[in-house]
Amino acid sequence: MFAPTTYRSRRRTLVAQERPESGLVLLLGNQHTPRNYVDNPYPFQQDGTFLYYFGLDRPNLYGLIDLDMGTSTLYGEEATLDDVVWAGEPPALQEEAAAVGVDTVNPPPTLGSRLTQARQQDRTVHILPPYRDEHRLRLGELLNVPHAQLDDAVSEPLIQAVVQQRSVKSSEEVAEIETALERTAQVHACAQAHAVPGASEQEIVGAMTGRLTAEGSAFSFTPTCSVRGEVLHNHSYPNTLTEGDLLLVDAGAVSPRHYAGDVTRVTPVAGTFASRQEAIYRAVLSAQAAAIEALAPDVPFVEIHKHAARTLTEHLIDLGLMQGPAEEAVAAGAHALFFPHGLGHMMGLDVHDMESLGEEFVGYTNDQTRPEQFGLHALRLGRPLHPGFVVTVEPGCYFIPPLIKHWRAEQRHEQFINYERVEDFLGFGGIRIEDDFLVTADGARALGADIPKAPEKVAARAGSSPLS
Repeated sequence: MFAPTTYRSRRRTLVAQERPESGLVLLLGNQHTPRNYVDNPYPFQQDGTFLYYFGLDRPNLYGLIDLDMGTSTLYGEEATLDDVVWAGEPPALQEEAAAVGVDTVNPPPTLGSRLTQARQQDRTVHILPPYRDEHRLRLGELLNVPHAQLDDAVSEPLIQAVVQQRSVKSSEEVAEIETALERTAQVHACAQAHAVPGASEQEIVGAMTGRLTAEGSAFSFTPTCSVRGEVLHNHSYPNTLTEGDLLLVDAGAVSPRHYAGDVTRVTPVAGTFASRQEAIYRAVLSAQAAAIEALAPDVPFVEIHKHAARTLTEHLIDLGLMQGPAEEAVAAGAHALFFPHGLGHMMGLDVHDMESLGEEFVGYTNDQTRPEQFGLHALRLGRPLHPGFVVTVEPGCYFIPPLIKHWRAEQRHEQFINYERVEDFLGFGGIRIEDDFLVTADGARALGADIPKAPEKVAARAGSSPLS
């Protein structure tokens, strides 16, 4: 937890915003989620917005903020004797509440009557979109709203207020992200060191997991660790590395206060890039450098995405995979055969920060229309940047056989794509390079420890400490 003043200040800021202007804000903490029976839960992860305003990393809590009175109440139960026997004695809930600047703690059964009274007084109860079925059940019961109508009870003013506040990171939040990225750097060094022929993806994931466990940390999301880099989110690890493969690792760690890191590196197994591998790698690296140079306040991120796409396309034209002009090819969406995802996203307490609140609120402004073009439609962040935003920048280039087959059969964008040349790259896989940045008043600052990405430095790290 941060200091109590941090959480008091965050709640006061929420109360002071113009929207929502009155009523109660109800925030649900998460519960334990069973894997296959109640006493065998998944590792607990607290809701990001609950952590932001109430800071407590324990299950079965509710936070209530009275926008009219400016008061906050925590609802939760003290540990029972059975809880203590099986899980040890936790701090008293009243003590933990005081540590986050909350003076009033009540048992959960009293929350229902408080909300009933508010409704009888025609006071609005503001809630955020429920992203778990258990949230929907609890909210439906507390608010006496039928399941089918619960989405109508979600408060858009609350969503907008939370997004406005959480989007701009404080210096202490940035420090947490830096800590997460220090741990992330260790994970990537581990993966690169083990990228040798004969190692399995599963072994490398195990080594990364062990490294994080030893640090008292964990992954901020399920990592990709694969020689099948053309599968964008590849969460299975069945392959054995062979000479000539490219190992793509997209992974991040969490800080002690649960802030996320998110970095991608691609390493040539056995330490040597083939000529075409290095050419595609440099193309992606050049696209990332162009995007980084363009990061600045008030610049729409969608335009930075297009700038990166044009840079990548220029390289693909030089390699004979596309033909130009590059600007026309990108405007038509032809580049998305190779770059079918967005350039990046917001990052903070959630690796895709606040995504549960809706990308249309987090990543776009009211006067923006989310693009429908293939590839561009996957851009999670399109809005103008502001100082204090933390964003990822992750261009990529992939050769996805089913996508290539489908587009070629339709003769899609054949005026821009040299399909004969593309066929020569089937089996190549994919390359993505990702880093995290803080938008500043005059540009952007790279966050975290330096994780080498120049091709010669990446190659030099490969296989430096093979698994025994």
